[in-house]
Amino acid sequence: MSKANEYKQCTRCVMDTTATEITFDEKGECNFCKDFDLLAHKTIWRPKEIRLKELNDSVKRIKEIGIKDKYDCLMGLSGGVDSSYLCYWAKQVGIRPLIVHFDNGWNSELAVQNIENIIKKTGFDLYTYVINWEEFKDLQLAYIKASVLDIEVPTDQLIFASLFRIARKFKIKSVVNGNNISSEGILPKSWYFPDKLDIVNLTEIHKRFGTKKLKDFPKLGLTQMFINQRLYKMHSIPPLNLMDYDKNKAKELLIKEFGWRDYGGKHYESIFTRFYQGYILPRKFQVDKRKAHLSSLVASGGITRAEAIEELKKPTYDPVAQKEDYEYALKKFDLTAEQFEIYMNEKPIPHAFYGTQWDKKHFRKFYIFKKVVGPFLDLIAKLKS
Repeated sequence: MSKANEYKQCTRCVMDTTATEITFDEKGECNFCKDFDLLAHKTIWRPKEIRLKELNDSVKRIKEIGIKDKYDCLMGLSGGVDSSYLCYWAKQVGIRPLIVHFDNGWNSELAVQNIENIIKKTGFDLYTYVINWEEFKDLQLAYIKASVLDIEVPTDQLIFASLFRIARKFKIKSVVNGNNISSEGILPKSWYFPDKLDIVNLTEIHKRFGTKKLKDFPKLGLTQMFINQRLYKMHSIPPLNLMDYDKNKAKELLIKEFGWRDYGGKHYESIFTRFYQGYILPRKFQVDKRKAHLSSLVASGGITRAEAIEELKKPTYDPVAQKEDYEYALKKFDLTAEQFEIYMNEKPIPHAFYGTQWDKKHFRKFYIFKKVVGPFLDLIAKLKS
């Protein structure tokens, strides 16, 4: 093995040369740790009093904006630790969220039970958005056939587009999200598609490999985002980045308060996500996302590097469950093992190969729309206020 291709792991976290963009300094620490530090010093590592003031101001703003409405904010709930903890926090600070759960056909029974327990205990209203399964299946299959790395884009597009659609329906201006740097601050761009809301990329992949029309699938791209921001004045708030959020302590609290049960992996509340992250990514793309998740926790002080290394010695998840998920996924997709193996063995294709909304011809259309329609949206928003 040449020195250029030599395997190397960061001396501070557990990121390694399976991430193609990784670099190391003279101490053996990687660029992801340094980037995390820069981001953390601007956000979660700021003085506590500053962060708490911003958090309190955000709560106050949510209440003021929605004071006359039934719900003063919108919150997504997957049943995972981050979104579940946000429900607990919302109850404590006295905001009135409409809780939204996105059912894309891949919920685990444990996720359903966790959600039921949380809703029952908090008393919040739950709005379950059920996607048209046949359309969604066709879209997911298109991504698998396209041989792109990030086949979670359809789910992410669904979540964000639906959130804005539901927010408009109930005239909710504030969206509370579960983003948190402490457990998500490290993730190589080569391990996912950064522009999750690239509607052009999604449309082109489906046009080439799909078989059905997407009549009910909600979409969100540059134009839709621009309209939401300029006309409806929606804003998003990430409370977990403003508090001293400790994932392990959050789990303990959720178990105590809601009888919450752990899934054994980040985002494993979804059967498909579990199968994708624990089986498809490592096998086809040589990507083990646990390295990024664990490295984020190491960098933020949530766990030690030694603990992360021990965790990585284990399988991505239980081999028996992997086999069950394999059989379940193929049955749900109406695929034979032979068909699926063909897709698994095809060479990975970059997302950009299929076109993006930042390509010159597509971005020019958005630019013209923004210049022409923008002033009218501002006028309408002013008249509505």
